[in-house]
Amino acid sequence: LPLLLRRRMTESISLRELDGISVDRLQGVGEQRRASLAQVEIHSVFDLLTHYPRRYIDRSHEAKLVDVDPGQQVMIVGDIEKVSSRRTRNRKSIVEASLSDETGSLKLVFFNQSWRSKQLDQGLTVALFGKVELYRDQLQMTNPLVDLVGDRTGRIVSIYPQSGKAGLTTWDIGRWSTEALRRCQSRRIIDPLPEKYLEELGLLGRMDAFEAIHQPNSMSDVLEARDRLVLDELLRVQLVLRMRKMRRLNQASGVKHQVDSALLTKFVEGLPFALTGAQQKTMSEISVDLKSEQPMHRLLQGDVGSGKTLVAMYALLIAVTEGHQGALMAPTEVLAEQHYLNLAELAKGLEVEDQSTLTGARPISVKLLTNRVTGSDRRRVVQGMEEGSVDLVIGTHALIQEGIRFSSLSVVVVDEQHRFGVEQRSVLRERGRDDGKWPHLLVMTATPIPRTAAMTVYGDLDVSTLNELPPGRTPISTKWISEDAESVWGHVHSEVAEGRQAYVVCPLIEESDNLHASSAETTYLELVSGVLSDLRVGLLHGRLNGAEKQETMEAFRDGRLDVLVATTVIEVGVDVPNATTMVILSADRFGIAQLHQLRGRVGRGTHKSSCFLITVDQISEDAKERLAALEDSNDGFALAERDLELRGEGTIFEQRQSGTNDLKLASLARDRVWVERARDLAEELVDDRGSLEGHRLYEDEVIWFVERRDDDAENLLRS
Repeated sequence: LPLLLRRRMTESISLRELDGISVDRLQGVGEQRRASLAQVEIHSVFDLLTHYPRRYIDRSHEAKLVDVDPGQQVMIVGDIEKVSSRRTRNRKSIVEASLSDETGSLKLVFFNQSWRSKQLDQGLTVALFGKVELYRDQLQMTNPLVDLVGDRTGRIVSIYPQSGKAGLTTWDIGRWSTEALRRCQSRRIIDPLPEKYLEELGLLGRMDAFEAIHQPNSMSDVLEARDRLVLDELLRVQLVLRMRKMRRLNQASGVKHQVDSALLTKFVEGLPFALTGAQQKTMSEISVDLKSEQPMHRLLQGDVGSGKTLVAMYALLIAVTEGHQGALMAPTEVLAEQHYLNLAELAKGLEVEDQSTLTGARPISVKLLTNRVTGSDRRRVVQGMEEGSVDLVIGTHALIQEGIRFSSLSVVVVDEQHRFGVEQRSVLRERGRDDGKWPHLLVMTATPIPRTAAMTVYGDLDVSTLNELPPGRTPISTKWISEDAESVWGHVHSEVAEGRQAYVVCPLIEESDNLHASSAETTYLELVSGVLSDLRVGLLHGRLNGAEKQETMEAFRDGRLDVLVATTVIEVGVDVPNATTMVILSADRFGIAQLHQLRGRVGRGTHKSSCFLITVDQISEDAKERLAALEDSNDGFALAERDLELRGEGTIFEQRQSGTNDLKLASLARDRVWVERARDLAEELVDDRGSLEGHRLYEDEVIWFVERRDDDAENLLRS
């Protein structure tokens, strides 16, 4: 045992081991500090070492007060001498402080930042960034950026994310990070990346990277450390995706289909319009997939109105041709009903073989199954699915409820993938067939995904892209308006007079004291009693029950309503070709992707369509950039790239099971080159069986990485 312990203590320390060491093993971290760290999700030494500095102060660039001229933007490091706070007559707060270095003094003024009086204690050493002005013959900074430096010396000072609420300062985090690294020194942190790749990619070893990012000697140290740690984060994600894909290719078996049939020919030739080149290419890719026993695992991404439903129907018909079944799952009842109407229309006139009939054929049976389908209707649909007389079923989560089974499910289309997880897909597999074969899977998303994000988030799926609009679709004219909304309502009236319809979208259902955003209910009441009092106006939001939603949607679809006031419940899938105007109130409250989705509800017919983005006068610079981007472009893929640059990957990752915590340092917008290198590296490290044999250190790290996300590692690597 002593020999084993000695060997253990001389082996390098793994990330799994660091994750198993509680932060209260560090000096000065008692029960209270441990609780404070937990508030910012630091529980282990691994969490601490990956709580990276948010920026750095290069003290070789700091200015001395004696050398500063009014009008300069500078960094000053000095000590707080005194602090006072007061309120003006209109209850606005003003905090004033004085700061000095060894050469002079400076007055600081903070407007509407009352918390500064608690932050800036006398004697505190701080770094300030801002513009120096001359006010009453004294140097002054107004609302500067403030970093608490403490007594740390050295040319480069790491500044960590701080939490006033948790009572943690940047030097607390810095002190504990330094101690943790010092205590790792004797054993060093394991580096699973083979030496040849370190040399090829010009990367630091892992231990050196952790030291350099927390305790850099120069800013070039920080950049080198960041490259290595970014690759680590991205590579762990890519290894999981690659292992999952290769295991599926190696182990899973699906139904092999014939893809040349009279039914498919009749379907394509009967369309009243020509397919786009992108649709033809995607259908060809799906045909190749379905001819194989290897189950299809494909992502179909397409911009708003690019014709994804038609491609999905083509895939489902391949299943039906040979007596199998197809299913389409949608996240909401509104969307499921929309798909049902579309697919039922596309299926008109199409027949499948049925020897029990006199003619030897019968019309394709398309059914809807949501929680709103009840009683005898539900029993008939469920029985038909189990017996095989229902060919295509469109539904919500109702498709995977207990007691639902298929006769021979061979193709599944899932719309808006981010709302469905691995577990739901596996339930469909288990209840879809009795022979253990996997149904082919086509995942559709109407949210265009930047290339690097698709590689990182959907890396286990093959990707098809629809980037052309079908003929007859007209580009949507988009205008951002911060005043003169009267002209917008005038436009709505003129369109309704021409027999068209309009949407008015609000971010909230009810009025909120906290947000100055238009609510659907308040807006509806204002419009019906005001500027739209002469029109037929309906209201649609998520709190209405299913029957009310359906009734309102059908009234709008049938033209019995001129204007539909709604929340984002209409964001995806609602298809009313006669609607030509979209008015989005408080548009600054939405992200680019969501605004683009909402805008896509119009322009679905042959008439010219318009989208108006209405805001109040004062909005953030970020919001201005988002709205300007939408005015400039109708290209969802270009907008997705812009969104990634503006808002980062949080909006993408929150749509998928893996959380943003997978990437603490890496940025899909900034680190495109490392995304591709990580993917290439994963292809080299993972073998054809989906194993990391020969790279056992990485295998253990990947299993730990998956387990710490509260997932079943085996299941995640297999699904």
